[in-house]
Amino acid sequence: MKASAKRNYRTLTDLVKACQNYDPRAQTLFYNRFRSELMRICVRFARTRMEAEDIYQESFVKIFRHIHSVQNIESIESWMRSVVTRTAINYYHRTTKKEVQNHSMDMAPMDFESNDHVTMVDRLSIGTINDMIAQLPEGYKRIVNLHIIDGYSHIEIAEALSITDSTSRSQLLRGRNLLMKKLKKYGITGYEMP
Repeated sequence: MKASAKRNYRTLTDLVKACQNYDPRAQTLFYNRFRSELMRICVRFARTRMEAEDIYQESFVKIFRHIHSVQNIESIESWMRSVVTRTAINYYHRTTKKEVQNHSMDMAPMDFESNDHVTMVDRLSIGTINDMIAQLPEGYKRIVNLHIIDGYSHIEIAEALSITDSTSRSQLLRGRNLLMKKLKKYGITGYEMP
């Protein structure tokens, strides 16, 4: 009777509690349940699909290692998104940052200084936006993802990426300018009303 109760995960709370008790079946269900949502975060930060898979795997190792410390199960999804984002940033520091520093960044002219990107971004699908952001140079892509998509402040970005907040601001400006140029190719300008 106890074994059958262990296998019954009617709610997210039941599933998380089973994961906290190291139930392998629950861990597999949990891992697969959030895969598509969390992989979208990994893909945004990775250069390749294989890097995204690595980030996802590494994130779940951390999630399962620390899931027992989660007391407010209702907040588990935001906690996991935070773990995945931090893992992606750490992955960048370990593997990508050295490669990026060896390549010069595209110096885009800084001719757009408004918040028109918000209006423009609202007019496209998430897939299209993610594709455009993925085409940005690595440094710009990280800053754009963290600031525009995830809502991090420049101070938080600077701390996470070990850069200055002024570097974060300038890279956001350049990345946003490149993104706006790509958006204009779709016929969307910052001066159109949504």
